[in-house]
Amino acid sequence: MFEGLLAFGSSILGAITPATIVYTLGATLIGVIIGALPGLTATMGVALMTTMTLKMSPNEAILVLICTYIGAIYGGSRTAILLNIPGTPASAASCLDGHALARQGLAGRAMGIATSGSVVGTWIGMVGLALFTPVLGEMALKFGAYEFFWLAVFGVVISGTLTGTDPLKGWIAGFLGLLIAAIGQEGMYAYDRFTFGIHDLSGGIGLIPALVGAFGFAEVLMVMREKPRKYVINALDRVIPRIRDVLQYWRTVIRSGLIGTFIGIVPGVGEDVAAWSSYAAARRASKEKEKFGKGSVEGLMAAETGDNASIPGAVIPVLTLAVPGSAPAAVLLAAMLIHGIRPGPLIMVENPTFVYDVVAMMLLASFGILFYGLVLTKLLVKILLVPRTLIMPVIFVLCTVGSFAIASRLFDVYVMLAFGVIGFVLRRFNYPIAPLVLGIVLGDILDKSLRRGLVLSDGDLTPFLTRPISAVMATAVLLMILLSVPSFRRAFDRAMAAVKRPVAGLFGRNG
Repeated sequence: MFEGLLAFGSSILGAITPATIVYTLGATLIGVIIGALPGLTATMGVALMTTMTLKMSPNEAILVLICTYIGAIYGGSRTAILLNIPGTPASAASCLDGHALARQGLAGRAMGIATSGSVVGTWIGMVGLALFTPVLGEMALKFGAYEFFWLAVFGVVISGTLTGTDPLKGWIAGFLGLLIAAIGQEGMYAYDRFTFGIHDLSGGIGLIPALVGAFGFAEVLMVMREKPRKYVINALDRVIPRIRDVLQYWRTVIRSGLIGTFIGIVPGVGEDVAAWSSYAAARRASKEKEKFGKGSVEGLMAAETGDNASIPGAVIPVLTLAVPGSAPAAVLLAAMLIHGIRPGPLIMVENPTFVYDVVAMMLLASFGILFYGLVLTKLLVKILLVPRTLIMPVIFVLCTVGSFAIASRLFDVYVMLAFGVIGFVLRRFNYPIAPLVLGIVLGDILDKSLRRGLVLSDGDLTPFLTRPISAVMATAVLLMILLSVPSFRRAFDRAMAAVKRPVAGLFGRNG
């Protein structure tokens, strides 16, 4: 396991060049700006930047995208603290205590805490990426078509369950993504499906144009519908974080980093769930519960550490299973495929150094957000004063040019426009977009795994349920669906409470 850390050392030494430093600082700055502007998400930022990296070498392109990804998740804390508006969904938990600190005249201190939490969280997740990717890669070699089928179903179901407030809407969005992924020639016999005689649909729906439309053009439409807002930004105090703020809550930092990393590994969950889970765990374990929601340094530290730690965690299944852990990671997976990198169970055999190159890229990105968090915070918050009505035309042009640039097909521009309208309608009716994205990404895996499994078993469905790993995953999927039914959930909670009472009484007598 520790061989990974040695390989990481050689990767970081090879990665420090003038060109990579320029790419790191430039892409991280773009990510921070995207994250800081309310409504612009990390997924949209990574999708747009993917279209700008087509002529770069694979490692340079992935470096730019990872820096944009990490910068955007970090940048969302700026508006969360100053305006009580999460710049990205992952920053929603930071609003509770970050804005409360800002109202107390401690906005600079709050942003310093957010910066230190984000950097340390990225480092914790980065260590997990270096240590666990080879281990998970070896486990992934035991996965066959049956296991990958259930992994795809698990990703869609859990993203629908944990994204938004209504699991049914999440599942509808997820399975809509699976249906969209089925458009085009199927993988075994190249037979056209759902093309309706349209030749351009035979190649399927391009992932990048779909994502750019669902997140970029849809946001343009949302802004056109809303009334313009004017933001008032108060003066900032000291932004350099105090060492005491970090050391005092070192247990919270480590706990939140581990929670964020492991939640990131779960397909389709995302950074926002990691932030809320870390925040909830910190509150349960805290000796200062009464401060949470009223300006707790510990609460803000937990939220920011958790969401940034989930980024390396989300990349682990991308590299080992070719299954994204979050919506931005789905775009990162597509970018790797575009640049000729084949993530999956064989990556540790075919390209083992790339895994540690990714870890080194994340370290560079963490130094990028540390630099901007300490040096340019007071300047970067001025970006919030730029009217969004001036930014959106630029976003629309980038969406159009980026969608066309990938394959030089006008049809991809139409795909972007169509998915922009679909994303706008879904958001208007409170349907989450993340399950839709995961459905499109996982649809190809689910389809091919199901068909290969049926070919191997001569049409018998039994192996999908009897193989050990498949049986565990099928049970997990069924349990998640049942727990979303209110009556079953109440019965389950009553049963668990009945089990806990005698156990608690037994320990009480012995204690």
